[in-house]
Amino acid sequence: MTREPTDAAMDGGIDDETLTPEEMSLDELREEIRTIDQEIVELIAQRTYVADTIAAVKDEQGLPTTDEKQEQQVMERAGDNAEQFDVDANLVKAIFRLLIELNKVEQRESR
Repeated sequence: MTREPTDAAMDGGIDDETLTPEEMSLDELREEIRTIDQEIVELIAQRTYVADTIAAVKDEQGLPTTDEKQEQQVMERAGDNAEQFDVDANLVKAIFRLLIELNKVEQRESR
């Protein structure tokens, strides 16, 4: 499975559009993982920022920290997205459950 080219690939880095994983060296594959890991952390940071903004809106409007209906929708979406990308839905849901719980802890602590 290859990914869309990254900026590094466009700048002379790994060009995974022309190489299959089987054709890449271990170092190239590990560099690809490093890039993906950085992207994951960046997305978690973005998600956390938006969740913090939601917490501020909830606080302003006097809404409770926990919204079970919304949490269920997030979990269903996570499972659907996992299936779309042929990833273990239980693993993805566990990651999202952790993200949700961490956001709720932060929301409670900030109130």
